[in-house]
Amino acid sequence: MEFSFDDMPLTEEKFELCNRFRGYYPVVIDVETAGFNALQDALLEVAAVTLRMDEDGMLHPDKTFHYHTMPFPGANLEQAALDFNGIDPYCALRGAIPEVEAMKDLCKNIRKGQKAANCQRSVIVAHNAAFDQGFINAAIDRTELKRSPFHPFVSFDTTSLAGLAFGQTVLAKACKAAGMEFDPKSAHSALYDAKKTAELFCIMVNKWQEKVGWPNT
Repeated sequence: MEFSFDDMPLTEEKFELCNRFRGYYPVVIDVETAGFNALQDALLEVAAVTLRMDEDGMLHPDKTFHYHTMPFPGANLEQAALDFNGIDPYCALRGAIPEVEAMKDLCKNIRKGQKAANCQRSVIVAHNAAFDQGFINAAIDRTELKRSPFHPFVSFDTTSLAGLAFGQTVLAKACKAAGMEFDPKSAHSALYDAKKTAELFCIMVNKWQEKVGWPNT
């Protein structure tokens, strides 16, 4: 018997964000770093985009948080990584702040949004999520924050989702396949990539919901 999404029964609609992702508050994250090792290499830029749900149960980007961060004491700086993202860690024009200030402000704002949405915990959404999650977790550990809003290992990876939905895993190609605009010159900025990842995630979630309906809770 051939399977069709159209044959799946629609469940009761409860259009609240807390009911969509098992009580998780999705937060789209992108980071720019001075290497691939979250424990040793500097975290240089962090951007986060929260999401909201409208009265029809559709997901949309909501608030944006953005920080340039100073390398933590003893951080490694890989020149190849700096050449790739074009960041001068010690340029005064960056307006960089200590990592601890950035993490405190980010977590405070995420907890506030999480509470307002009646969610139990936040979950990181990212393109190649393990990378961004690793750097965020390491930064929070270094700054010794007592309460991290983020789940320590659960994440939603738009790389895998885009591969399933559009047959593309590169962010720029996935965005174009989804009918989005993508400026290659603006890529590898945490702020730009986080905004595009948030838009892509919303498109994929909304298209799934339009086809299948509200998930079981």
